[in-house]
Amino acid sequence: MDKWKRSSRLTDMTQQLITQPYRLLPLPVFASRYHSAKSSISEDLAIIDEVLRKEGNGRLETVAGATGGVRYIPSMSNQLIKQILTVLCKQLANPDRILTGGFLYLSDLLGDPELLRQLGKIFATLFGGREIDSILTVETKGIPLAYATAAYLNVPVVIARYDYRVTEGSVVTVNTTGSNHRIRPLSLSKRSLAEGSRVLVIDDFMKGGGTIYGMMELLVEFHAELVGVGVMVESPTVERRIDSYVSLAAIREIDMEQREIIVEIGNLEVGEKNEES
Repeated sequence: MDKWKRSSRLTDMTQQLITQPYRLLPLPVFASRYHSAKSSISEDLAIIDEVLRKEGNGRLETVAGATGGVRYIPSMSNQLIKQILTVLCKQLANPDRILTGGFLYLSDLLGDPELLRQLGKIFATLFGGREIDSILTVETKGIPLAYATAAYLNVPVVIARYDYRVTEGSVVTVNTTGSNHRIRPLSLSKRSLAEGSRVLVIDDFMKGGGTIYGMMELLVEFHAELVGVGVMVESPTVERRIDSYVSLAAIREIDMEQREIIVEIGNLEVGEKNEES
């Protein structure tokens, strides 16, 4: 194949990087693919990195040495995070979401691929520097959000289930309690998570934190390390079983009589460390 034009090279190289986040790609691979000198490849990477940082879409990280290369670190600017979460809060505040018993309808949000993509990238921004091996979630509504996050962190998803399935093989089971204080068994396949893994827990909704606490107990059984907890929405509660978590949105009050939902951006800290220079 003839030597690639620079415009084509930049386009293809950007595609290669952003579709494989956190994967280290050796520079000789690029040089061989495009029939170009390493110095030219380095210049191209500098251009890509500059554009990514300028637009608040992440950055490139270069690893020196014989086994080194370059990898894409996805992230989102503070300004864009706030814009997305403001829209999310507005959607959550729609009184039509109120269901009998004070529950909220969230299935439309968790079925919106564009919103899931954005929320997944926000979680990747917040937790991306923690050397994560796997993402743990619970069936069923948390699954899309977990996979959206995993796509940007380039790690597998493991799913804890309330109902044992023979296709899971041998499982580890703990008992957990939901918002109604009913005890339920929560299981995780022994084959799904390696001992000693560093695990990020992602869930769609948290009230008392019983389900997340159950997942934390499962991690203890696997001798795994919890590196963070992220939830899309937290609701008001008088007692919560966990105290260390990141929420994207927080419901402060649901007024059934007035059919009003008060929602704020959650407890996430979007600081200067998330801004790309």
